Amino acid sequence: MIIAMDGPAGTGKSTIASLIAKKLGITYLNSGSFYRALTMALNDTDIELSDEKAVLDFCKKQSLDYENSHLILNGKDVESHLHDDAVSARVAQVSSIVEIRHLVNERMREITNHLDIICEGRDMTTVVFPNADYKFYLDASIDVQAQRRFDQGVSNMTLEEVKAAIIKRDEIDRNKKEGALKRAEDAFYIDTSALTIDKVCEIILSKIQK
Repeated sequence: MIIAMDGPAGTGKSTIASLIAKKLGITYLNSGSFYRALTMALNDTDIELSDEKAVLDFCKKQSLDYENSHLILNGKDVESHLHDDAVSARVAQVSSIVEIRHLVNERMREITNHLDIICEGRDMTTVVFPNADYKFYLDASIDVQAQRRFDQGVSNMTLEEVKAAIIKRDEIDRNKKEGALKRAEDAFYIDTSALTIDKVCEIILSKIQK
C-alpha cells in the first residue's frame, strides 16, 4: 500500500505522515530529506549550484539510505541537521535540477519497493507515485505556514524572514520544470489552517479505512 501526500511547507505534512505511519504500522518516507541531505553534502564543497553537471556528478557519488525514518548520508545519520538554515537556503535550487529529481526518485522507489509506505513531499502524488493507493494534498494559509515553521525552532530567522523564505521556496517549487508543486486531480484536499494535527489524522484515516 502506498499513501502519497503533497503540499507546501508548514502544512503539517511531516508530523501527520509520521503519525499515520505509526498508527498503521507502515514506513514513513520524507522525500525532502533526500534533497536536503544532498544539499548538505554540496554545502561542504565549492561546487556552484549553477553548474548543474558538476552538481549531478557529485550527487551521483553520494550514498543515500533511509533507516527508521532517518536519512543516512554516506553512512552517517544526518536527520538532525537537515533543517539547518544553510540547507534550507539552497535546497529548492538543488531540487529544481531535473536530473537530481530523477536520481532521487529512482532511489526512493528502490528503497520503498515491496514496502507499505506513507510518503510526503512536493510531487509524490503526481510524479514519484502517480499510482498511489491514496492521495492527499495538504494546504494552509501562508501566515499559518510561517508560524508553524517558526515554532519548530529549527531556524535562527525571524518570523517575517521565515515567511519570506517559504514564499520564495514555494514559488520555486511551483515553477519547476519537472516535479512542480501542484495538486493531483485525484488527491483529496485538506486545508489544515484551522485544524489540529489529530483532526487531520482522523480525516485521512477515515478515507483510508473506507
